[in-house]
Amino acid sequence: MKEMGYDSCINKRKTRSEIEDSDAERTCSVMINELRDPKLREGNIRIPSGCAIAAVISREGKKMTGEKIAESMKPMRDRSNGLGGGFAGYGIYPEYRDYYALHIFFDDNEARKECEKYLKERFDIVWAEEMQVRKIPEITDEPLIWRYFVAPLQSLMRSMQVDEREYVVRAVTAVNLKIDGAYVFSSGKNMGVFKAVGYPEDVGRFYRLEEYEGYCWTAHGRYPTNTPGWWGGAHPFALLDWTVVHNGEISSYDANRRFIEMFGYKCTLQTDTEVITYIADYLCRRQGLTLREAAAVMAAPFWSTIAKKPPLDKEQYMYLRQVFPSLLVTGPFSIVLGFEGGLMALNDRLKLRSMVVGEKDDKVFVASEEAAIRVMEPNAENIFAPAGGEPVIVNVREGAF
Repeated sequence: MKEMGYDSCINKRKTRSEIEDSDAERTCSVMINELRDPKLREGNIRIPSGCAIAAVISREGKKMTGEKIAESMKPMRDRSNGLGGGFAGYGIYPEYRDYYALHIFFDDNEARKECEKYLKERFDIVWAEEMQVRKIPEITDEPLIWRYFVAPLQSLMRSMQVDEREYVVRAVTAVNLKIDGAYVFSSGKNMGVFKAVGYPEDVGRFYRLEEYEGYCWTAHGRYPTNTPGWWGGAHPFALLDWTVVHNGEISSYDANRRFIEMFGYKCTLQTDTEVITYIADYLCRRQGLTLREAAAVMAAPFWSTIAKKPPLDKEQYMYLRQVFPSLLVTGPFSIVLGFEGGLMALNDRLKLRSMVVGEKDDKVFVASEEAAIRVMEPNAENIFAPAGGEPVIVNVREGAF
């Protein structure tokens, strides 16, 4: 029998497009049957948009324990692979609110002693302690974890002719660069980062987050794709009170890093997310930009989009793109930037990573998936997905915390 080809089909009055449509239908049918196989369902295959982020903030500064934010990561467990999880809490140290809280990983006691010597030469240490954790089988190979509440030495700060925030940044950078086996992973006032190698819900239990109360929490579950999973590489990344949790890939990392390191920052943690923290600090603290302006730098609109803006907006966007071209962050990303008194959620300008926002009473919730928001607040309202490049900025009422 002669094989039926396109020509034969044409004789039967079937067009080429009709045949291709028929082939597509057969292909879809095969795919649907394959996806009915339990082995191929979500949770049993790698999710290419892995990594999970979540956050909650009270506009009225009301305190919440860290238990709920840890619980919110459970329905997004498949976005992680156990190689990193972490949290940031704001307002958790009211008794030491006027001091910088340094959370530090040490490889051993020798590194701790060397680091403490350095700190005593530059700070007044008002309290130091080994961080109390809960030993659980899911978290292993933990380093020594200490926290220090410190105040800059005023005489030394004056001699350096810098303000105290710049003073702390330089000290933190020096420890992380020069003291082998020591890593300062949190350095803000009245806030702290808690991170480890493990799934985020286990990291929350390990650090006993149910014992801390804060007005804002952010969370991250990591799925590293091209960088190692280690304690320092887990999210959030922090500098002063800035913290960043991130889902995605930073394809512009080298350009961003080369620019930011010209101003004294050093990327040493073997992951692309670190540079976003320094960009936020540079733009907002050192350059004096607002958060919305910083977002317009990191997720700048396309030139064609800028051309359609009203004259004043057009001028501002053009200025920011021309002055800070090397700080445009490209690639798929969704981030939550935490800071004293608020947070900002931001997608890349093409919205290549998922992120949803919800509200209930005075609280605002952000997560990679709505399911995580529903864990924190089953009756959350006004659920929406922010547009690409459009920041969602939430501030706590002035004087509320």
